Amino acid sequence: MAAPSPDIPPPDAPLVTTSGDIRTLDAPLVVASGDIRTLHAPLVTTSGDIRTLHAPLVTTSGDIRTLAFRPGEVQSEMRLSRPDRLMLAYVRAMMLFAWLAPHPRHILMVGLGGGSLAKFCHRHFPASRITVVELRADVIALREQFCVPPDDARFKVVQADACAYIAAMPANAERVDVLVVDGFDAAGLPPALVSSRFYADCWRALADDGVLVANVFSYDPQYRAMLGRLGLVFGARVARVAGVAGNNRIVFAVRASLARQQEGAAPPGLAAARLGALARLAGGRRWWGRSLCNRMLVRLVLLWLIGRSARAAPPRRQAM
Repeated sequence: MAAPSPDIPPPDAPLVTTSGDIRTLDAPLVVASGDIRTLHAPLVTTSGDIRTLHAPLVTTSGDIRTLAFRPGEVQSEMRLSRPDRLMLAYVRAMMLFAWLAPHPRHILMVGLGGGSLAKFCHRHFPASRITVVELRADVIALREQFCVPPDDARFKVVQADACAYIAAMPANAERVDVLVVDGFDAAGLPPALVSSRFYADCWRALADDGVLVANVFSYDPQYRAMLGRLGLVFGARVARVAGVAGNNRIVFAVRASLARQQEGAAPPGLAAARLGALARLAGGRRWWGRSLCNRMLVRLVLLWLIGRSARAAPPRRQAM
């Protein structure tokens, strides 16, 4: 999810209203203006400890289709003419994991949304198995509208609570090489996805030298605590990338090889070694220089990855 702009207008979608013991759910509303067709789905307001649940809002304007949980707060964006292109800056920055883990066997994603990362990885990691865990059936139901590939031998979308799913992964199961966490709802990042228990379960699910990448907001009250919890679980193998997508912060963590930890002096794995380089590149210089450097690094990694998959693709047959 992209960090929202501060000048977002108040939501104009129908609300669930409560009067005494009576709760009313207004019907969804579709509004069309020119070539713009907007679905204003019902919203559920937050009260006390109850988290807000907003039904997905799908808007199409020309060649652009967006997914949001509140009007103006874009969660995912797709170009209809190029559905696997990465449109949002924070999503492109998350793909820096490809530099840390260039040949993942299994990629596990928390949160489907409009499927931007899932589609991109499906195309550019043809040898990888991809599992996407999404809690909400109404989001999964939009997969055809956002051109998410159908389930097959190497790609599947699972409806489940990600925390429970990862915690229940058998100890003898195939480990995950890359774990992508981008599981937002309308109220922000669920506390369960930044808990110490969740990060410990992620660590157990990752293979040696496996990579965790997470998208968070810099102004999230949990941000500093989240970094501290990651440090407790992953040690010094944590790096963050800022200045590439407004208030979005992309955090990377690498599980150290147990054998290397025991040997002590053994060299780090590829992901751990490159994470150190990423931390130096992303954290140095003044803010404006750091932002420019990080954006260039993201662009270079994407160009390399796209070029690699293009070279590996079978040549097209010429028409007779």
